Amino acid sequence: MKLHLTTAEKQNLITGYGDDFIEINRQRYQHNLIVTPENIISDWDCIGFTSLSTEHFTEIGQSKPEVVLLGSGAAHRFLHPRIYAALTAQGIPLECMNTAAACRTYNILMSEGRNVTALLCLT
Repeated sequence: MKLHLTTAEKQNLITGYGDDFIEINRQRYQHNLIVTPENIISDWDCIGFTSLSTEHFTEIGQSKPEVVLLGSGAAHRFLHPRIYAALTAQGIPLECMNTAAACRTYNILMSEGRNVTALLCLT
């Protein structure tokens, strides 16, 4: 699906997504990644949703986002709360949804000026 939204100057905007890709600022990525308004972490060491561990969320919490979106792939899946306990301890909410919904939600929150981090899994 191609997304259209007013341009966000010098911020990362998800401009498209599909079953096997995520497009940010019209650049296509075909692997799991992390996106914030200012950064793209395309070398994220996450193999897929089932490989997520407490370490992934400890790292994310260090950047102090307002909210973390977890795109779990094609299906809507949930993590055990102990895996993201580091975020909970800091008062950072985690919202789990399928990756397509996470892409749309990220764009809305980013356009509102929110400090959002999206962990986007394709698998």
